[in-house]
Amino acid sequence: MIGRNAIVGEEMAATVVERKQWHASFRLLERDERVFAVLLAVVMVGGLTALGLFPLRPRHRIDLYWLVFWFAAYKVGIFALVTVNPRATGTYFVGALAIDLLLVFVLLCLTGGGDSVFYLLFFPLVVVNAYYFGPWVGLGATVVAGGLYALSTVLVPPWVGWTPPLIVAALAGLPAMTLGLVADRERRARGEVERLNDELTGTLSRLQTAQRELVVAERMATVGRLSLRIAHEVRNPISAIELNAQMLEDIVREHSDAEMKDAVALITAIRDQVTTLDALTEEYLAFARFPRPHFEEESVNHLVQELAEFIRPVATHQGLTVRVEVDPKVPVMEIDRGLLRQAVLNLVKNGLEALSSGGELTIASRFDGDAVEIAVSDTGAGIPVDVGPRLFEQFFTTKPQGTGLGLSITRQIAEEHGGEIRWANRRDHGATFTIRLPIKRPAHA
Repeated sequence: MIGRNAIVGEEMAATVVERKQWHASFRLLERDERVFAVLLAVVMVGGLTALGLFPLRPRHRIDLYWLVFWFAAYKVGIFALVTVNPRATGTYFVGALAIDLLLVFVLLCLTGGGDSVFYLLFFPLVVVNAYYFGPWVGLGATVVAGGLYALSTVLVPPWVGWTPPLIVAALAGLPAMTLGLVADRERRARGEVERLNDELTGTLSRLQTAQRELVVAERMATVGRLSLRIAHEVRNPISAIELNAQMLEDIVREHSDAEMKDAVALITAIRDQVTTLDALTEEYLAFARFPRPHFEEESVNHLVQELAEFIRPVATHQGLTVRVEVDPKVPVMEIDRGLLRQAVLNLVKNGLEALSSGGELTIASRFDGDAVEIAVSDTGAGIPVDVGPRLFEQFFTTKPQGTGLGLSITRQIAEEHGGEIRWANRRDHGATFTIRLPIKRPAHA
């Protein structure tokens, strides 16, 4: 029983495979014009060979073998043209249809006109072309075939009247029109199915991408909430450590011996590290709890000048030069002064760190028609090629004690103002970061 079921299963599988092969052949017939050329050649050459077996009158006998050979060679030539220049396939097939109709007409004239059986070649010729071109080309070919058949009977008496040509036209035209309509309907249906399949594939791909992004977003949200809680919890012991270190430093400073001086140095180092850790925690919390901007009319030039004066003592202590270049054309505009100051300050900090060995830092403002630009330039080593594409990624940093959030926060602040931030290495040396803000903020910003 099991063996019989297996045999039945194999037969069904073979049937399915066979059906798939036939469906694939028909799809290929529509899509690959070379297959159509081969099919048309087989139909016409085979029909010519079959009809050549019919006995003709002695005066209408022809050399069938050479006729079939040259007709096959002509079809091979059509196949070669379609293969070499597929863009002109339609033109080649229309020309081939016209040549085929004329060749059948000539064959009718050579073999007795109305008495010849080669008029039967009109049927496969018209039907196959109607399947490929559609019903209207098939109808036109049918009318031409009927007319050529009638003309052949006129040129090669006796005249058979209009009834045989009309019958030929009807017998060729009806199936040609029907097959052409069915082929057009099938093509439209298949095109619609393929379009829907492409849309479904694209939708499925987008859904899969969205699902992966959602999983990553959920994980990041969980990590973010956990990190935010840890940051909150860490702030209290950091504050306690800093306070106790400060108190201990005050006690130690009251003693002046050498060991106490070493203790003061150690305590100072501890406080420096605590300050660094506290700054990192504050930066992360600022990123995690990004405040909603509050826009007011403010002067960008005043903000740039005030910030330059704020960082000038630190820069001078490091042996750096700070330049300020403000454009008097920069108008008063709606900004969140606190957030924008933080964004520019982040760029200034990066510039100062790039100038650890000395150099010049420039903070400039510029009016550019419908936008205002704030640029921070340094004369450092510039941005490495491999680092540039990742500059604004969250948590990406090249600094030993960096969080990788400074530039990300700056970009977020610029986008909250409806603007953008970009960077470029200078031609001589150094890099420039530019915040570009529109004079009129977009409604969604």
